[in-house]
Amino acid sequence: MDNEKMKAGWNFNNSYARLPKMFYSSQNPDPVTEPELVIFNSSLAVSLGLNEAALNNDGGAAVFAGNKIPEGASPLAQAYAGHQFGHFTMLGDGRAVLLGEHISPDGERFDIQLKGSGRTPYSRGGDGRAVLGPMLREYIISEAMHALGIPTTRSLAVVKTGELVYRETALPGAIVTRVASCHIRVGTFEFAANFGTDEDIKALADYTLQRHFSGGADLADTVDYAVDSNTGFGATSDADRYLFLLQEVIKRQAELIAKWQLVGFIHGVMNTDNMAISGETIDYGPCAFMDTYDPATVFSSIDRQGRYAYGNQPPIGGWNLARLAETLLPLLHEDEKQAVQLA
Repeated sequence: MDNEKMKAGWNFNNSYARLPKMFYSSQNPDPVTEPELVIFNSSLAVSLGLNEAALNNDGGAAVFAGNKIPEGASPLAQAYAGHQFGHFTMLGDGRAVLLGEHISPDGERFDIQLKGSGRTPYSRGGDGRAVLGPMLREYIISEAMHALGIPTTRSLAVVKTGELVYRETALPGAIVTRVASCHIRVGTFEFAANFGTDEDIKALADYTLQRHFSGGADLADTVDYAVDSNTGFGATSDADRYLFLLQEVIKRQAELIAKWQLVGFIHGVMNTDNMAISGETIDYGPCAFMDTYDPATVFSSIDRQGRYAYGNQPPIGGWNLARLAETLLPLLHEDEKQAVQLA
């Protein structure tokens, strides 16, 4: 293969690492024994401006397994917290490493994340690994959602690791390469609010505004908010800016969950750490599509009370967004009662 075909086309620009250090830990994925490419998403690769010939092979498998770090990548694990089944707990990317942010030929910014790539500081005692079945499920269902026109993270590749992962039984290990507009979650804001300062919340909110609502591919080292006559973004005051952020996230989530309901999709685990600020469907754990209409349908073995049943998804979305609003209160007004009224 000539040198031109060997160039994969990665174009990394890693803005997330400019956030306060509390939001991430720099680390490489853990190498695996025998990386083997199981499935490669050629059409997605082309749309990202990547060279299929350079990645749909053993060399690509080494990258997607974390054995080889692409040029320009700056691997890190992201910290976040969240409400699981209504209870706040410490969470993080316990088995995921963000290689970096790839800029596509049309200027769009995408996170490239390896899920199942080993322990991170947020693993909470877990092995940091994933098994083949769930990784293939994420690939298949995320691509189905994309084909249905529903905002979603996508899957670029699944590789087998050549190692066994021990759950109830020994199962083949695997890693999925997830592609997303970003991995900032409601739980990321909860992490800042519970373990950081108001300045940390502000830094995250400013970064989110610029990345998702102000031409994210051209993120500058210093945030500079220009007035936008169409959105009002940055038009009058800080409070207006952060209310705009809250309003836009609410709008995106309402549209997303409405589309879930239309196709009978049940997410299964709508914890706040599984709600992406970008408005994309994220985390395809115990998810499914209903065969027969029943609003009480659940697809999580641990959801014994039906909290995340199909019929509960819209109100749970509202509940999760209320948790986001709570984290933004210090940015809306110095008086908490007035901040709550604004939110």
